[in-house]
Amino acid sequence: MLQKMIEDIKDSTGMAIRLTSFALGVAVCSFVTLGFLCAAAFVYALDRYGLFNACLAGAAVFFTATLLVAICYAVGKRRARRKPVEEEKSALHIALSDPMVLAVGLQVMRSVGVKRLIPLLAIGGVAFGLMSQRHRSSEPDQGE
Repeated sequence: MLQKMIEDIKDSTGMAIRLTSFALGVAVCSFVTLGFLCAAAFVYALDRYGLFNACLAGAAVFFTATLLVAICYAVGKRRARRKPVEEEKSALHIALSDPMVLAVGLQVMRSVGVKRLIPLLAIGGVAFGLMSQRHRSSEPDQGE
């Protein structure tokens, strides 16, 4: 089972590296294409409207693009704040539904005993609650 998990991680890592290299190639080609398109638009505006108006038109286009990217960034950042909470819940659910984890829990319960295990679990729960409360209070609220 452990070997299969390691192979899955290797396969997914290799695929991620390949996809990242393809994405980088697409980004470079897109950047070059955008550069030529901007040069062509500038030359057209220069011939038709003059130097000053062509520069203002180029600045307006890139200012609009900057505003659109900033809005997309802000929306993505808000979604990223909400998403880790959902991912943590799903990871915890997967860990607790694993048969090996349940078997280890039953084995610990048998070896320690139920009467001794209940106070240990209570102390662990209090420690976990204090740890999560401290983790939440140490994160500064950022209004970005």
